[in-house]
Amino acid sequence: MSERNPIPLILTAIGSVAGTIAVLGYYGYLHFAKPEDALLLSDYTMLKTVPGEDYKVSLKPADQVAHCIDGVLVLFDVNQKGLTGVLVDNKKRAVRCMGQETPAAE
Repeated sequence: MSERNPIPLILTAIGSVAGTIAVLGYYGYLHFAKPEDALLLSDYTMLKTVPGEDYKVSLKPADQVAHCIDGVLVLFDVNQKGLTGVLVDNKKRAVRCMGQETPAAE
């Protein structure tokens, strides 16, 4: 019986993993999230309006714009193009909206 040299097997395994990662990255299947890619829900607060009571808000608008798409409130960032997200509550349930709906395909 002859003993096999494990070094070529180890190098083949490492090369296969590196090649797989390179191909997945080339075709766009890998995405490394950055901290600026996400907006925290804690950055938002709901102001409850009560008839007869005054409340104050800033005159400067927020950096996000909301649109009602398919009955869900979607936020678009004004400063970072392509940064979008669905507004959810603390249980990850989407905040629903009424108004302009995207027409369904017939």
